[in-house]
Parts: sequence; structure tokens; C-alpha cells
Amino acid sequence: MNRITTYLRRIRYHGTPRADFTTLYDLQRLHLHAVPYENLDIMRGVPLSLTIEDLYDKIVLCRRGGYCFELNALFAWLLRSLGFAVTDCMARFLRDETQIPMRRHRVLMVACAGSEYLCDVGVGGVVPRKPLPLTIGKVSEQNGEKYILEKDDFLGTVLLEWRYDSWRKVYAFTHEPQLEQDFTAISYYCEAHPDSFFKTQDMIHIFTEDGRKSVAGREVRIFNADGVKVHKPVTEAAYHELLKIHFGIVLV
Repeated sequence: MNRITTYLRRIRYHGTPRADFTTLYDLQRLHLHAVPYENLDIMRGVPLSLTIEDLYDKIVLCRRGGYCFELNALFAWLLRSLGFAVTDCMARFLRDETQIPMRRHRVLMVACAGSEYLCDVGVGGVVPRKPLPLTIGKVSEQNGEKYILEKDDFLGTVLLEWRYDSWRKVYAFTHEPQLEQDFTAISYYCEAHPDSFFKTQDMIHIFTEDGRKSVAGREVRIFNADGVKVHKPVTEAAYHELLKIHFGIVLV
């Protein structure tokens, strides 16, 4: 079995992939439902590697997750392997920020069938599950959520979400292509700097068919149409069991 087939099985993709929108949509949606966003290696002091070989071993073979520099790197590799044209971009994550933050997020622009889309499988929260057409000013509705892209002279292309009865910024990115080495320094900052947001607490997120699941600190939250169910494990063993049950994560 080759690596692409194994990756597709990891995200539970069935069928014959093609470099078209239907495949792109299915791959992104399934990825968000199968592979968790998580920063557990950072919290445990396990050094990260952004090489495709190491990411493939961690995410596909060991069935772990990762954060944006890991998840979107490997997803980009899969898309290119299937014939998609992919541009890697650097972004600023703006949700709930009061000042303009540093660039510390990786996103993908994917071209297929004469159109270009924003794709992202590396956010630990609510984001578009469907590839978003790179069309300025067009509202996209999906999964009960609304998104729009706008242009900003400084920030570049800005993704906004409809939240609390107004349009609010999620993140912004510029379109110049980034090389793999362009992500190394900022990923290391996120991994190792004492002021890094990613070193504050365990952060895990995965989508489900009827909602999502997340971890903040050690509190496991299950969101669906009925509301939120919260698990507060009192032992390390109980916490690890919840990670296995709800996110498929087995720490060794």
C-alpha cells in the first residue's frame, strides 16, 4: 500500500480522488473530522519536525494530530500528490485579538478547475469545513456559519466570520508563496518561546458530524445540537482515556 492510499484511509476517504472541487471538498471535510488539531507534543516538550517523512509518521501512521505548521504542511503534500496546484501562505490569526499579532499561521491556496480556494485544516476552533472560493465580498454559508473575504491594504486577504451579529476577523494572509524553510523559525518560536500561546495549556479540537469536540487545559467539551457536555477528568489516566475515546490520540 503506498503512502497516498494510507493517508486517504487515515481520513476515511473512499473513492477515486481527482484534482477537482468535489475531491478537494471531501478531503478537507474528512480531514477536519478525522485528524485532530493538537499541541500535545509542544506541551510535553517533544521536539517538532516539519519534514514530510516525520509528519507522515506522526499524523498518518501514529494517528496523531498537530497544529497548523504540521497539518497544513502534510495536507499540502497530499493535495500536490493528487495533482492540485497549492500555494503555501503565511497568515496572522486575528480572532479575539486586540492588536495585530505576528504571523504564526499557515494556510493554503489551492487551484483547481480554473478557480482558486482557501483551504485550512490547521485551526483549533471553528473554521470553514468547505474550501472557500477566493472571491472578495461573496458570502459563503456552510454548516450554519457564514464567512466572507475582504481586502485590507496592510493585512492582505482577511477571512471574516458572522459572529455575535457582526462580521469579525478570523485571520488574514498575503498571497506571496512561502517555502518550507520560511515556516521553520516561526514554528520553532511557537514551539519553544516562553511567551508562546501554544505553551499555555493543552489545546485539542476535532469536528464531528453534529458538532465538535475540544480540550482547553484538561477539560473535554463535546458540542452538538443539544448543547455542551463537559468532562473534567480527575486523574492522568482518566484524561488519557478521554483523549483516546474522543480524539483517537494515544500518548506513548
